[in-house]
Amino acid sequence: MLNITLIVLIIITLVILLYRYFGKSKKFSCYNLKEDKYSLNTMTKFIKEVFNDILRTNFYDMNMTKEEFNKRIQNRNQLRKALKNCTFGDLNAKNYVKAFIKDILIKSYQINETNINKIINFDNYKELLTQDRFDIMLYVYKQKHGYKALECLLLENNLDALKDTSDGKKYVIETSDINRIFNKKIKMTLKFDDKLNIVVQRIYQRYKGYGVVDEIRDMKIDGVSGGVSGIPPSFAEKIDFNVRTSDIKVTKFNYDSIWIFFKGKTIHLSFLSFKSHKELIRVCKNMYRYNNPGQLSESNGYMINEMKDGSRVVVARPPFAESWVFFVRKFDSLKNQHMEELITDKNSELPIKFVEWAIKGCLVTAVTGNQGTGKTTLLMSIIKFINPTYTLRIQEMAFELHLRRIYPDRNILTLRETKTISGQEGLDLQKKTDGTVNILGEVATAPVAAYMLQMSQVASLFTLFTHHAKTAENLVVALRNNLLQTGAFTNESVAEIQVAKVININIHLNKDINGHRYIEKITEIIPQFSEKCYPQEYKKANNHEEKIDLFLNTINEYFQRMTDKKKFDTREIIVWENGEYKPKNPMTSYTYNKICRHIAVDEKSVLDEFLINIWGKTYE
Repeated sequence: MLNITLIVLIIITLVILLYRYFGKSKKFSCYNLKEDKYSLNTMTKFIKEVFNDILRTNFYDMNMTKEEFNKRIQNRNQLRKALKNCTFGDLNAKNYVKAFIKDILIKSYQINETNINKIINFDNYKELLTQDRFDIMLYVYKQKHGYKALECLLLENNLDALKDTSDGKKYVIETSDINRIFNKKIKMTLKFDDKLNIVVQRIYQRYKGYGVVDEIRDMKIDGVSGGVSGIPPSFAEKIDFNVRTSDIKVTKFNYDSIWIFFKGKTIHLSFLSFKSHKELIRVCKNMYRYNNPGQLSESNGYMINEMKDGSRVVVARPPFAESWVFFVRKFDSLKNQHMEELITDKNSELPIKFVEWAIKGCLVTAVTGNQGTGKTTLLMSIIKFINPTYTLRIQEMAFELHLRRIYPDRNILTLRETKTISGQEGLDLQKKTDGTVNILGEVATAPVAAYMLQMSQVASLFTLFTHHAKTAENLVVALRNNLLQTGAFTNESVAEIQVAKVININIHLNKDINGHRYIEKITEIIPQFSEKCYPQEYKKANNHEEKIDLFLNTINEYFQRMTDKKKFDTREIIVWENGEYKPKNPMTSYTYNKICRHIAVDEKSVLDEFLINIWGKTYE
């Protein structure tokens, strides 16, 4: 009898231990019977609970060997790290978490070939939602094209073309476009593993990802944004939906707003939506957290940061912005692009070759243009023309250029401003890092303009930077005004002369309505040097009255030079007209001599030959 009792106790103990160990996966009985076991919301809740249980499990209470204990601790730490990093844009961490979710769904949730269609009815295309169809198409394209899937999907189906809408011509992808392409091209029957991967992605993007833009953000496109159109919640509260009015057309809210930036075009994905304001806020809060930049709050209403993969992210919230918005600008699509791939119009070798000589000749060069014209792209590509022996020092507001990825064998150091380190301190540090060439990611504020002038005049051989000026004249005037704002100069003419002396070449970019990017013009900036001395006749005057009269003439000449006479001139070297590049005016001897001072003797003859072939111009 005693033996039977002991056996029963042992069996009960084993059952309790097994339940404690495996009971985490048997949570279906805990669900409310009214909940749908195969809804994505229910499955996402289950995944959250499983991960929380894994991270909270006390391995010390379990009877296991030291090797097994260490292995489980290591696996848990790896999972905890992946769950943290996957929200920062780390693709490796994301894939690790998705693999974990996939394993849980198969082993614990018992997803199989029969019940997976209860989640998304893959076998009945008529029942699929627009988002389901888009996810399937993107998955199919990704299997074939990798992270260029969205690019291929857009180009193959002409989805990046202008469309006639009730609001006029614009770039938009609508539900009808997705349905048409899906019915036409997606004929294959998905295998179970493919269906499961799509389900896993849908759960992941609800749990740790960026909602419906999660896979889109990973694609090799120029960027993605959300919350930038539709009715803001503050305005929606004022609308009485029970009152019919033709003046108010409520069709989209701010959480229905998803846009992508693709090859210079801003395209509205009107068929996608975050579904709720709460989901948009969750995505915005996850976007900017890499490297703990601080807290986004009502008092600190915006945040500029980068993601793990180098993307730039900007997030804003009320009351600073009218609604929650995010902007992700990606730069991985620009990697290893050569200037020959960027400048493709007829006679493209003309601006490319001139830019090469300008950079070899160490001319201070400004790349200007509106947003989205490709300034950063061009700046990345022209770095290859810099002498490989020169060291590069870059100052940015947020890391965008990532030149080490493109030129890993070059001596490059990039610094940026932080809350505790100012741009001026970074510039002072650069002077002690053996730098030869200084590069400014963007001159967008008055203090940065002062940095640019300082960098160009001291502690570097030459400088490259980008700016949003519309013309070369506007560039000089804008930088002059910036210097006056900072107090670095108090005299307008002196500030203008300093800017004109510093900047040699302006490369201005533009894009047409179809998103085609090109160099609109390359302009030389020529400072006007006054070699003539001021009148000195007053020194030879015979009497006091005559001396005063002659001295007034000298003063009059001074004010004329300081007010009326232009302190600089501009000369268009190369222009883009009717789809081709044409030479316009040869550069001056002033700029030619600057280039010759920094190139080898044998290169001078090649430069002369280039200038003679284009302009028929010879220099002494």
